[in-house]
Amino acid sequence: MGQDHGGSPENEPRTMRVPAGYRVGRWRVEHALASGSWSSVYAASRIGTGDAGTPLQAALKFIPTGTLTVRQLSHLADMADREVAVHRHVDHPGLIRLLDVTVIDDPAHPALDGGTVLAMELAAGSAAAALERAAGAGLADAPRIIAEICDALAHLHRAGWVHGDLKPGNILLMPDGSVRLADFGLAAHIDGTHAYLPPGGTCDYVPPERWAEPTGGRGVAVRQTADVWALGVTACQLLTGRLPFPGVTSRARAAAAAGYAAGRAALHLPDGLPAPWRQFITDCLATDHAARQRHDAAALHRRARDIIAASGGSRRPLARRLVSSRRRGAVLAAALACAAGATVATVQAATGARSDGGARSAAPSPYDRHFRTDADIPPAYYDLIVEAGTTCPDDKAVTPALVAAMLKAESNFDARLADPAQDEYGIARWTPGVLQYYMPAGHRDKVPAPPFPPELSIPAMGRYLCAMAPKLEGLPGSPEENLAAAYRTSDDVVRQSHGVPTDRPKVIAYIGRVRTSLARYRPVVPASPRPAAS
Repeated sequence: MGQDHGGSPENEPRTMRVPAGYRVGRWRVEHALASGSWSSVYAASRIGTGDAGTPLQAALKFIPTGTLTVRQLSHLADMADREVAVHRHVDHPGLIRLLDVTVIDDPAHPALDGGTVLAMELAAGSAAAALERAAGAGLADAPRIIAEICDALAHLHRAGWVHGDLKPGNILLMPDGSVRLADFGLAAHIDGTHAYLPPGGTCDYVPPERWAEPTGGRGVAVRQTADVWALGVTACQLLTGRLPFPGVTSRARAAAAAGYAAGRAALHLPDGLPAPWRQFITDCLATDHAARQRHDAAALHRRARDIIAASGGSRRPLARRLVSSRRRGAVLAAALACAAGATVATVQAATGARSDGGARSAAPSPYDRHFRTDADIPPAYYDLIVEAGTTCPDDKAVTPALVAAMLKAESNFDARLADPAQDEYGIARWTPGVLQYYMPAGHRDKVPAPPFPPELSIPAMGRYLCAMAPKLEGLPGSPEENLAAAYRTSDDVVRQSHGVPTDRPKVIAYIGRVRTSLARYRPVVPASPRPAAS
């Protein structure tokens, strides 16, 4: 189970419910991130200064062992052992890093006592969450993500392991934009020609031959080509937003995949796939192990890089690939600092921007038409900022560049900001009573409680700006600055002042910061024409 960073509400069901402030070794629990069938993940902060190579934040994966049946205990102990074994034997920048393993000794809390806790790097989100935000479309950065997945998977395979559960939910996106494979609870080491996994796996990503394998005393026999099949399914999703096999339910899609593997149906991939990626996915989804074996993860990594290079992208991996594993802790700590409101210099180091504000040497990014990608906007928030700034495409004042400039002015991109004195929280400095009215539909019946993660705060800012823009039409001055002033005060104040209020020094200073950042963030590449109103 990967980290989804949805900031799950207190009333959501969880496998393990851990109170905020609870201490586990050198970590203090902050808030819930995600929960699955067998574990729950919480964000945590490091207690004390500690080792300079240890990140300031971590994701704690709590696996219960104290209140379950003997059979469940055996299953969970096996999954925990598999996960720890992978981390002990395989080290690669593309695999999520394990920081600590702790067994809770706390008889005063029976529900937690005896539980196993894995402390891991804290990600900015998962590929699954990014796909959900994309609402049926692929991800703009899908080619690079696929190449990095292949790189990590090839290393895992060379070390003799099968991942066993490769899917978007187990692909984590870090604050610096890099990719990590995670969740090795179903991983297994090759013994001869096969590895042996417990029954299970996610139906959409399991190759058809897996269903025919009997479950023996050691589990279900699998080969590394099972991961290649899952890679093909995942690549299709990342590029198109769609699964490769039709069906409303996972059972129907599994039946369609089985029909394809048996030769009863052809493979019909989504329209719009470039030919090289179409062939890449087709090769991953070869109908049997023997055909799939010709396309191992290392060869697929080379192909992915060649496709990117041929399309005008760069073959060069991220700068982190040049860093030795001994220095990864310091690099990741810097990346986490970026997401929590680091200095401009740190953000520039993480994104490859030049300190003089000049353009990067990398190939053009799809985000370039929305804002300057060589500025200090953290890449981890690119998709959310574009989503917010294109909420009402017919309103020319509401743009991703404006959203980014306002986030910079509000919090310096600090997702952890908390200002109880002003009752403002998160990257967009939302007041709970105001945020309530800009929550997603169906979630506005009660006042939300902080913390407010970026996945909630940034789209809500877009909804606010789109609601306010029509009310401020015709006022003197810059429409963008009027919108920013309304966000900091109210639309009534801006209308009564006939624009940015001149009698409020704090608002004037705020608008000055927005104006400065907006000038830096405006895209050099002209945005494509907005669609005409229907």
